[in-house]
Amino acid sequence: MKKILFLHGFFASGQCIPALALREAFDGKAEVISPDLPTHPKEALALVRNVIDRERPDVLVGNSCGSFYAQMVAPVVGIPALLGNPHFRMTEFLNARIGRHEYKSKRADGIQVFTIDEPLIAEFAEMEAHQFDNYNPFYKDKVWGIFGEQDTLARFEPMFLQHYNRSFHFPGGHTPTADEVKTWYAPLVEKLMIG
Repeated sequence: MKKILFLHGFFASGQCIPALALREAFDGKAEVISPDLPTHPKEALALVRNVIDRERPDVLVGNSCGSFYAQMVAPVVGIPALLGNPHFRMTEFLNARIGRHEYKSKRADGIQVFTIDEPLIAEFAEMEAHQFDNYNPFYKDKVWGIFGEQDTLARFEPMFLQHYNRSFHFPGGHTPTADEVKTWYAPLVEKLMIG
């Protein structure tokens, strides 16, 4: 059976609505792996690489911060990716949200509270500065973007199109609903899996 690795957004978990909807959309057709990503970006990328080495997914799907990670990893591991509303400037997002927060969906470890602070932002700044270092023109047509027309958080389609060719739109916001995932994301994921 084919495998899809879904990478959730910063405030989410592996049990977020887009992950569950993807699982439903591919029930019986593909296994959807959706781990809880660590808050710190280096730890998150290390976990993503471990899951890829262990599970050998056929396609990566990200949302927001998860797309930020997927873009960096896809050309290195040679897996096509669908980037949902990629947030390529996570430092801007985090700077406006310093303090204590709760994850929006349950995490497997039971930890629901986390803190955004200067060291965390500095880690993201370092990663942001090098996010396109592994860019490879071979992936211009293997990394696709899907952008919500009502997204007010991450408007990075122009930056995406400086590197990649395939850009799609859906009529939603930053975090897609279950129906939007099934209607807009799933068919694109299917096409990427077929190759």
